[in-house]
Amino acid sequence: MNNQPSYPMTHTALDKLRAELEEKIQVKRPALAARLKAAIEMGDLSENADYIAAKEEQGFLEGRIQELEVMIRYAVIINESQGGSDTVELGTRVTVVEDGGDEPETYMIVGAVEANPREGKISDESPLGRVLVGCHVDDVVRVEAPDGDLVFKIINID
Repeated sequence: MNNQPSYPMTHTALDKLRAELEEKIQVKRPALAARLKAAIEMGDLSENADYIAAKEEQGFLEGRIQELEVMIRYAVIINESQGGSDTVELGTRVTVVEDGGDEPETYMIVGAVEANPREGKISDESPLGRVLVGCHVDDVVRVEAPDGDLVFKIINID
């Protein structure tokens, strides 16, 4: 049984994660080390607010570095669809219209790592993404929402 995590993402998302990791290791970590060194040189660490704040920040930084390393190590590249697919899957763009609405909305189905609804990227693990995956044009899907179910019709898949 394979217990390794997997992080589906596009090449673009992987490049962004690599750039963030490099910036954290090459820029943020050394700057934080310098802050810690300066705070230590001030003496009495038990009441040194600069030292305490820098140590806390160091914990968050190292945690993010570890998180980035895992996501990069276990990245599974998804290809953005170039059209021709008749099924919603990772990497496809799907246009839906809400029942009773007249403004279509287009989303790209991506992995959770790069989901950003403001950019029109929704995760395949989100409520809407989960029901859309595997569907076809003209399918109608129902999404459970706190204020009641939402119904969408798929009008296009790219």
